Amino acid sequence: MSDFVRCHSCDRSVPEDEAFATEGKTLCEDCYIDLSSRIRACDPWGERSKKIYRESHGLEGTDGLTDLQKEIYEYIQSQGKATMAGIRARFNLSETELNNQFAILRHCQLLKGKKEGDTIYIVLW
Repeated sequence: MSDFVRCHSCDRSVPEDEAFATEGKTLCEDCYIDLSSRIRACDPWGERSKKIYRESHGLEGTDGLTDLQKEIYEYIQSQGKATMAGIRARFNLSETELNNQFAILRHCQLLKGKKEGDTIYIVLW
């Protein structure tokens, strides 16, 4: 019989032999997959690779984006700026999903973060 441990992310109890240890945390399988599938927004190589890919394929603006990515871009375009929390609520996305979508849009040099006072807004590139 195995011992149980708590997931540092969701606080669910999981058998110790089914837990994952990463970045100093013990995670359940779902949280581990969620963490390992994230795309880093501040990734100079990701941005460079995406720029070269888009240029070589003749993609401009929202060409080649998913419908969701286009909707997020158009939302920011119409609003001028929005917080991540506002975008999450508007599109009913998990934090990880929104972070991944933002990272892709940032790599495409379409959206970026801009700090105003103590608040970070997502704005057009």
